[in-house]
Amino acid sequence: MNCLDPETRTRVVNCLIEGCSIRATVRLTGVAKNTIVKLLADLGCACAAYHNRHVRNLRVRRLQCDEVWSFCGAKAKNVSIEKKQEGWGDIWTWIGIDADTKLVVSYLVGGRDGGWAKDFMEDCAKRISNRVQITTDGHRAYLDAVEEAFGADIDYAMLQKIYGAPSDEETRRYSPAKCVGCDLKVVSGNPDPKHVSTSYVERQNLTLRMQNRRFTRLTNAHSKKVDNHRHMVALHYMHYNYCRIHSTLRVTPAQEAGLADHVWSVMDLIALLPKPTVSGSKVERNLLKEALGRFA
Repeated sequence: MNCLDPETRTRVVNCLIEGCSIRATVRLTGVAKNTIVKLLADLGCACAAYHNRHVRNLRVRRLQCDEVWSFCGAKAKNVSIEKKQEGWGDIWTWIGIDADTKLVVSYLVGGRDGGWAKDFMEDCAKRISNRVQITTDGHRAYLDAVEEAFGADIDYAMLQKIYGAPSDEETRRYSPAKCVGCDLKVVSGNPDPKHVSTSYVERQNLTLRMQNRRFTRLTNAHSKKVDNHRHMVALHYMHYNYCRIHSTLRVTPAQEAGLADHVWSVMDLIALLPKPTVSGSKVERNLLKEALGRFA
């Protein structure tokens, strides 16, 4: 991966963040598959580390949270016991978004039980410095997780969508049931009913599925390794927060939240990678060349 020039790295990353699969990126750029996977792993770790260090002390008025389903290797019903131990099966991405700045405050890739909900909400709480209004869907794991992470110093409401009976049409498999209403439940504090909504985070779910090939349904571009899935999610949200201009804000979410003073380019993302170091064997080869040069 260190042999790639900056222009080639930029082309590879551009392909990945625009929804190309690994093999499509190979065909478009001519870069070897293993090299692309190595670049994705290194850059994903760098993006996650930058987000963890800098997305802090945020003033968020309205936080919307949701979780997105995907799978690694195969769907849970088709996974053997051996493959489950390797991380195959259903995988969920937890997302918390600021409804005003559209900044993705926190994200977490894992399961969907109470333990993962607790880890996710605790991470959100550590990044927000003020009293916040939170809206989630009706997933029961949020109840204990939000209370343990934020305590009583929040305004929290659940918004449960009510769907009608499934249709008998042939296309029902690919279309959700019709939403016939919503059930609003105040859990704690005094949330403003006008701002009890999950619309922005659900729109972010669409952006994730559109821009990240691993979330595209009915394809074979899904992740085969959990680590690669996490790396791509980290890269996606770093690009979304810092590089992508939001159509309604006319700036990036990071600019709107005061975390950046300009629109980042893909080159800025690549600059997060640690500087390559010269291996000992390469140093020895260079010294040998110099020594031979003196006697030539």
